[in-house]
Amino acid sequence: MNEKILSGKKNGMLVLLLTIVLYVAAVILLIATAAGAFEPVYPNANGVLIHDRARFDPSGIIVALCLIWLCFGWILSLGLKVLKPQEALVLTLFGKYIGTLKGEGFYWVNPFCSAVNPAAKTKLNQSGDVDSGKGSALAAALTGSAAAGQQLELGGKKISLKIMTLNNSRQKVNDCLGNPVEIGIAVMWRVVDTAKAVFNVDNYKEYLSLQCDSALRNIVRIYPYDVAQNVDTTGDGVADEGSLRGSSEVVAQRIRDEIQSKVSEAGLEIIEARITYLAYAPEIAAVMLQRQQASAIIDARKMIVDGAVGMVEMALDRLKENNVVQLDEERKAAMVSNLLVVLCGNQNAQPVVNSGSLY
Repeated sequence: MNEKILSGKKNGMLVLLLTIVLYVAAVILLIATAAGAFEPVYPNANGVLIHDRARFDPSGIIVALCLIWLCFGWILSLGLKVLKPQEALVLTLFGKYIGTLKGEGFYWVNPFCSAVNPAAKTKLNQSGDVDSGKGSALAAALTGSAAAGQQLELGGKKISLKIMTLNNSRQKVNDCLGNPVEIGIAVMWRVVDTAKAVFNVDNYKEYLSLQCDSALRNIVRIYPYDVAQNVDTTGDGVADEGSLRGSSEVVAQRIRDEIQSKVSEAGLEIIEARITYLAYAPEIAAVMLQRQQASAIIDARKMIVDGAVGMVEMALDRLKENNVVQLDEERKAAMVSNLLVVLCGNQNAQPVVNSGSLY
């Protein structure tokens, strides 16, 4: 199903004015007919106008036409459509797709055309593009006007072409190492082909939400939460350092491409996908926090020891280079031990003053 744009239909104002003028003319003609303005008369011998019943009397036809127009002329107003910027209306005539109205303007189409939007009452999370319909029903009940109810119904059938946001609920997914993680994404999307969106899928919003969940699970299970050894996330057979936490931009792009490949047939364009929430599942969060803390402590200790060994080597080299003191192997070992204790200790060293010999 290919989209067909209806052009040259911005005749709404002309049809509206013509309808009003014809209604006014019909009322005037009825009044004039009731006053006898169209009765066939002729002057007699004395010059007095008298009614000639033998001649054709158009009053009956005029009254019939006026009454027919007053009773059924409002049908033309059913073809009036008003669209705001970034709105579209998919029209069908007796079940056949005839085209789509796009762009702001006042349109007039076949009064028997009906608008189609199966996702009109579907509400997406954090996507304020659709009303639930309760407000429209309440407004129609309060106004009590058929025209107002028709306009509200039409508003619910319009398809928004604006960029919208879908924030699906958080998903619990196992990463490539089997650890359960909770992840949430926000997807920016819009409708680019109204015919495909309406006719190729049953409900394009529910379809999009389902494909987002599926794509999220397919991509997340490829990556570990954090960098892990011997894990191939790109599929090239070589271990890399990809992870959900460290490669969020790459993961988001892959999720976006995965969703786009699934929703193209629904006439949707995925502009961007972003990870909005990422954490370990509650059942393993505490254990993983301890693991991260232990890893951080080990890395810190390793850095401290490497620095301390370098400082000890530098101290021994400087003492030997400047001939400050000559140390034998035993004294060097004692000095190294003392310096490492001072540099690697968690508390400040307490100096000990030796007033005698070292031996």
